[in-house]
Amino acid sequence: MALPHPEALSATARELLDRLGVAPELLAGPLPSVTPITGTPLVGGLRSARGADIDDAIDRAAIAFSAWRVTPAPARGAVVRALGEHLRRHREDLGTLVSLEAGKITSEGLGEVQEMIDVCDLAVGQSRQLFGRTIASERPGHRMMESWHPLGPVGVITAFNFPVAVWAWNATMALICGDPVVWKPSEKAPLCALACQALLDRAAADVGAPANLGQVVLGDAETGRALVEHPGLALISATGSTPMGRAVGERVAARFGRSLLELGGNNAAIVAPTADVDLVVRAVVFAAAGTAGQRCTTLRRLIVHRDLHDEVVERLAKAFTSLPIGDPLAAGTLVGPLIDAPAADRVATAIRAAVTAGGTVVTGGERVLADDAPAARYISPALVAVPGQLDVVRTETFGPLLYALPYDDLDEAIGLHNDVPQGLSSSIFTRDLREAERFVGPAGSDCGIANVNIGPSGAEVGGAFGGEKETGGGRESGSDAWRAYMRRSTATVNASDDLPLAQGVEFA
Repeated sequence: MALPHPEALSATARELLDRLGVAPELLAGPLPSVTPITGTPLVGGLRSARGADIDDAIDRAAIAFSAWRVTPAPARGAVVRALGEHLRRHREDLGTLVSLEAGKITSEGLGEVQEMIDVCDLAVGQSRQLFGRTIASERPGHRMMESWHPLGPVGVITAFNFPVAVWAWNATMALICGDPVVWKPSEKAPLCALACQALLDRAAADVGAPANLGQVVLGDAETGRALVEHPGLALISATGSTPMGRAVGERVAARFGRSLLELGGNNAAIVAPTADVDLVVRAVVFAAAGTAGQRCTTLRRLIVHRDLHDEVVERLAKAFTSLPIGDPLAAGTLVGPLIDAPAADRVATAIRAAVTAGGTVVTGGERVLADDAPAARYISPALVAVPGQLDVVRTETFGPLLYALPYDDLDEAIGLHNDVPQGLSSSIFTRDLREAERFVGPAGSDCGIANVNIGPSGAEVGGAFGGEKETGGGRESGSDAWRAYMRRSTATVNASDDLPLAQGVEFA
């Protein structure tokens, strides 16, 4: 499969940015924007925020907060509704830009924008349901109530692999909760951020909302560190690696701020003896190879009952070798490029470590399309059979690399499943109701997401997304995740003429 010419990709990117409303003056600066499709620049460069730029952005967010926090929540939802309408109109443009900058195949780029639209719909409804509660008071004539109030400007730091959806999870909920957002996107996907911000600015203008409800600051780790340490940001929501999250959590805690961390996953699926093998193969192929293995929910460990192990491995190997690899914008492609050369190097290093420890490469792991684009990195999805939970298996490798290991009984399988530092997403394939219930129960998966007869990769917006252990413990998107962007207030109102004290204390 031939790859497109770099100049054609650059021209497409500029056309998309123009249609999405990104001002041309924002596309001039030293910060590169590189497409993983060819490993070449999309635009000349962008300007990186530093020092005073960040202070100014947060000061503007504070001014916006003073007006936004007293705006009724349903009125705040109107901005999110307008954003959703702009996303609907520009779904193909923004989805294509995601493919250009993150290397996702077309359906996944479009799917990410659809996820933004879905979470906008969710947030609009949630803007009328920011519920508190009334609590019975032990004192006559008193009423206790619990309310939720806007928290303050929120800093959002996102990763390259979901360059727009994760921002939408945070921004939509933060906005309906009364909080402006200052966004530091991955330096590997700055154009997507500029496009999203342009659409949000347009949505805010449509409904007469205050200026600067959302702002983008571009840059590298130094820019992110400045956001993390800034006392003007009440919450830092950060998505990325566990080492990054550990540093963020420590720095935010040092200033008594709040952090919402979505970090590494090392997700597993258990294949029980009663599993539907056809279903397993279909689910695993996407979960392991979709987005070239660059999802935090990607399946990385397949724990297969010994009776099915050889059959499942053989069928997966056949499926892996049939996956079309190449230009993510081309029809029929299912596996696009890794984000850059270091990402490919980490996959190769992990495979070597697994082999050294006794594993066997069943298929994949080779570089392809090297002559067509020397600076790009296309890797065939790798399946490695290992005798057990090796050290390398307990470490997340962010790429299309799946380990298969056998087990003999469910206790052993759950032990292997949980014996990793991470705890994001998980699944079991079984027709046994008792096994399914045990897996999703308190003695089963220790992850934030536990699925039965579906893979671990991907999630609907209605559920709270996030994980435990070194995944960070944060929750975003649905359920009651909105509470992370608000502060809780317990108020007691005395409507009587007396002043009784709690617990029967007398002081007179």
